[in-house]
Amino acid sequence: MDEEKIRKAFEAEGIEKEIKCPQAFAIAEKYKVAKLDIARYCNTHGVKIRACQLGCFK
Repeated sequence: MDEEKIRKAFEAEGIEKEIKCPQAFAIAEKYKVAKLDIARYCNTHGVKIRACQLGCFK
């Protein structure tokens, strides 16, 4: 997982404490980061994932 890349992506997108599932999918595509890596980053850094319709993020 490239934590620095995800941190910069979140910073650029204004994500701090919470992210919605569609935002996570969009960031993964835009910044070429695996969705699972975004989930791991969120879990590690206390970022809450809300409105996950597919159960991909826990």
